[in-house]
Amino acid sequence: MIQTLEELLVTAYAACVVTVPEIDAANDAWKRMSELFLSRKHQVMEISAAHALNPGAMNALLFLQPDEPCSMRTLADAWKCDASNVTWLVDRLEEHGLAERRPHPTDRRVRTVALTRKGVKVRAQIEAKLFEAPPSLRKLGAHDLETLNRILRKLEPDVDPAA
Repeated sequence: MIQTLEELLVTAYAACVVTVPEIDAANDAWKRMSELFLSRKHQVMEISAAHALNPGAMNALLFLQPDEPCSMRTLADAWKCDASNVTWLVDRLEEHGLAERRPHPTDRRVRTVALTRKGVKVRAQIEAKLFEAPPSLRKLGAHDLETLNRILRKLEPDVDPAA
């Protein structure tokens, strides 16, 4: 069977084309969620600046739970950083009156970090702004939002095996 030049070119082209595998639906969903989060990165900077904090200090403030003091060692382990970094971050929070160091109730060698009343209040203000839904999410109808919430409730945070 003799092929025309056009048929030969089509056959040669088909042999050279790399077939793209189907898009993985989980990766696609994660990419879209990540893009949504990253598109709001500037707001994190604005929120922290509005409270005269850097993003690291704001993150530290959000990590601390009201009425649950944490040891400096616990913070260093949770944040996977050196104790000197924890000291620096706690110093920033103390400078703003948001947290205070306290003696551990049973081990006088250990210092804990606790939110002050002001820290609890500022933490709530930051969370309110940080977790405010973006306009694109507010455009969804009630049915879509309920479906999205139902799906998201099925997801569990990944647990770090090293933690």
